[in-house]
Amino acid sequence: MPPAGFVVRTLGAADVDLFRQLLAVMGRAFDDMDIYTGAQPGDGYLGELLGSGHFIALAAMNGQAVIGGLAAYVLPKFEQERREIYIYDLAVAEEHRRKGIATTLMNELIGIATARGAYVVYVQADAADAPAVALYSKFTARTDVFHFDIEVP
Repeated sequence: MPPAGFVVRTLGAADVDLFRQLLAVMGRAFDDMDIYTGAQPGDGYLGELLGSGHFIALAAMNGQAVIGGLAAYVLPKFEQERREIYIYDLAVAEEHRRKGIATTLMNELIGIATARGAYVVYVQADAADAPAVALYSKFTARTDVFHFDIEVP
């Protein structure tokens, strides 16, 4: 049960408007509104994404307002019949931080991962992002890895 003041909701195909609210929360949290709100896909695209079995969107709701959430991808594996889940983004509105929302979102995702037969949930965090590193360290030991962004011509 989440702490008082919010509930976590799994977004589906009919929740495009709530997902757009989540994108705005992420844009403010990451100080990059243009990326998250400047060229959003159409309702059909987002509805299809939210309704697919390969994408998970969780929204932390305070009444009708989205105050945080996460977006994750379900990746079917090829070497065994199993899945892994990659957290792409997790954000909480600044005025709602330090209330257990991010931890609750993580616990909800872990429950979904279990139900979907995933064997791991993983996420990247920049070393300089101390709050993110602290959050994810609650769930596992840190692993140092290299990350490469390969430009596509």
